[in-house]
Amino acid sequence: MIRNDDLGYPIIIGRSLSDELTRVLDQRRRRAIVLTDRNTASLAAATTQKVQTSALREFALSERRKTFSTVEQVIDALIDAGVERDSVVIGVGGGVAGDLFGLAAALCMRGVDYVSVPTTLLAMVDAAIGGKTAVNLSRGKNLAGTVRQPIAVFCELNALRTLPYARLREGLAEVVKAAIIEGGRFFDLLEEVAPMPFPVWPWADVIEEAIKVKTMHVADESVDPGSREVLNLGHTFAHAIESASRYRISHGAAVAVGLRAAGLTALATGRFSRREHGRVLTLLALLGLPLRTSVEPGEILKYVSVDKKRREGRVRFVLPLAIGDVEREVDVAPRVLRRVLAACVTPPSAREFV
Repeated sequence: MIRNDDLGYPIIIGRSLSDELTRVLDQRRRRAIVLTDRNTASLAAATTQKVQTSALREFALSERRKTFSTVEQVIDALIDAGVERDSVVIGVGGGVAGDLFGLAAALCMRGVDYVSVPTTLLAMVDAAIGGKTAVNLSRGKNLAGTVRQPIAVFCELNALRTLPYARLREGLAEVVKAAIIEGGRFFDLLEEVAPMPFPVWPWADVIEEAIKVKTMHVADESVDPGSREVLNLGHTFAHAIESASRYRISHGAAVAVGLRAAGLTALATGRFSRREHGRVLTLLALLGLPLRTSVEPGEILKYVSVDKKRREGRVRFVLPLAIGDVEREVDVAPRVLRRVLAACVTPPSAREFV
């Protein structure tokens, strides 16, 4: 079992974490209400079997259902289950579940304690860490939400065994993002294991390293405002691709293309070397992640312009300077963005891998 306390609450990585979850909740001596994605209901029941619970509620979730309407349904379910101000809400599921359940807990009765049990790789390394919760609006992804830290996060590695390889790959896009930010041993580790079959991967080590990157930058926010913005590497492009596709393109696939787009933008503005851009593309390709999108560039650009991270009416990007070094708040000329997005509808040329 691996434990990270960088954010002031336990983030625990391991297998069969039911006993550990029970210990954390027993310290608070409060009843819990369990919320779960319908696809993870059996895992939710097994993980919380020893917890003193008053209810378990299932929901059919998807990116398209990540809306205020669904949050209202979740809050109604909490009220029907007898939620009180000192209750603990346990949310089990992937990134959509964490966003919806976490936001519902933050809004219900002006805030009920929340425990996250992420069941996908993407949720373990990103969505469940840092307290961000949100819903999508017609104007774009994650435009309404709040930041409210959970009281604990439990990354149940046994859940990864139930995931199709396509879902594991989606999560790896976020892992690659973290490795570009961190560089060094972490990026080297991914290059080493990328050709290996998933069952033999050192998943605990990979997840631990990715979580370290996120917790470090979230924790640094208090002394360096804006520090966590580096975690948006590739995401301004990715969120725009998701929104423009009406969420037919998954988050992980969009992030992979977004990382290529960030690298191309850095190349076009003289920030990044072609050799290191090639290393990133090679790693993404080895992991089976997409490097192009079918979404029309003009549509992507429309959603880029309403990105929630814009300042003073202008969108600023996070771009790589090197593997292990990124720059935030970069202003990019529209003509460069148009050229980059046009390139991302075609496969990378051999020259990009140089």
